Amino acid sequence: MEAKAVSADPAFARTPDSDVIHTRPRTQRLLSVDILRGLTIAFMILVNLQGDRDAFFELQHAQWNGFTATDLVFPTFLFLVGLSLMLSTTARLAKGATRKTLFLHTLRRSITLALFGIVVNTWPFQHLDHIRFYGVLQRIAICYFIVGTLALWRSGWKDKVAIAVACLLAYWLLMRYVAIPGFGTPTHEIPINDPNGNLTAYIDRALFAPQHLYQRVRDPEGLLSTLPAISTTIYGLLAGMWLRTRNSVEKKAAGLAVAGLALALAGLAWNTIFPINKKLWTSSFSLFAGGLSLLLLALAVYAIDAKRWGRSGLAENEAPAFYKPLMVFGTNSILAYMVSELLEPTLALIKTADGNLPRTGLRLLHQAIPAHGLPELVYGTTFVLITWLIVLPFYRKRIFLRV
Repeated sequence: MEAKAVSADPAFARTPDSDVIHTRPRTQRLLSVDILRGLTIAFMILVNLQGDRDAFFELQHAQWNGFTATDLVFPTFLFLVGLSLMLSTTARLAKGATRKTLFLHTLRRSITLALFGIVVNTWPFQHLDHIRFYGVLQRIAICYFIVGTLALWRSGWKDKVAIAVACLLAYWLLMRYVAIPGFGTPTHEIPINDPNGNLTAYIDRALFAPQHLYQRVRDPEGLLSTLPAISTTIYGLLAGMWLRTRNSVEKKAAGLAVAGLALALAGLAWNTIFPINKKLWTSSFSLFAGGLSLLLLALAVYAIDAKRWGRSGLAENEAPAFYKPLMVFGTNSILAYMVSELLEPTLALIKTADGNLPRTGLRLLHQAIPAHGLPELVYGTTFVLITWLIVLPFYRKRIFLRV
């Protein structure tokens, strides 16, 4: 999932499609992508370790409809998955890899990611009767496979836009017009985003018993809500195509900013009839979060790649010292996520001589700070640092988890 320096793909250049984005013979590695991914992972680890009630507001997910900074983390990561997919796929095609080989590689990666997700959900020693089959890595795996296949299918951008729009519209139509047994028709007997009486939750309950769902009656990474998540990943794919054009880096940043603003405004407009909701990944949420992700990427490309802030006198691919902490996460994102998810339950296995779980130094620190929100913030920040220290040796030895 890591973006690499790419060159023009001959297969793309010779396609007869009228909507092909023509690329320059060579493209430089964009340090901004690694930095933004590293920042996203660091924030993801931080917010995953916040309490549901005591954390600061912006470090919690919105309870239902609405949006917080935390709600931007997962869609930004999916967006970067799509972006990196485009850069890596075109690079491998340019080096002579066949589309069949890359398709099988995409399939293998997707299966491995899904299995990693099961490991995260079941660690340690979760009984099979209670495991959660959905999850963050499982959703990434599905989106990665579908969008990765789409990247190999055709080189033009119009079909990708059409598929993204179709996913958003199909999801809205299903959520708006399909009657839910025992509840009624959305916008008539029940609200369109009724917490329990929505089609996404109904399908998840039909597929799995309550103990297999994250919230017993629904799952934020449920099956049907993967449709608009696919659109989120496609935004990144399209951004990757734009970054490979012949335009100057400044113009690329400007184009990303315009597209981001357009998507965010479209999401806000759709919010009036299909409210922004991360747990349902509503179409308005996909657009709004995707727009913000594009704006963040535009800022990173402009500051880091165009204006080269802090990089004067350095080689093109060299990162200054103050960027390198984020590079540790940005170049090894899956490893960082796995470490962060498995570390806390692993520490919980440590027991004292009398068989009781110890009050670890981290927990003592958490309990000793009385101010509202501060214990969770300090605890989460400490865990980010511990995860970073574990991943750091891999970065220094250039060992990257490429599933």
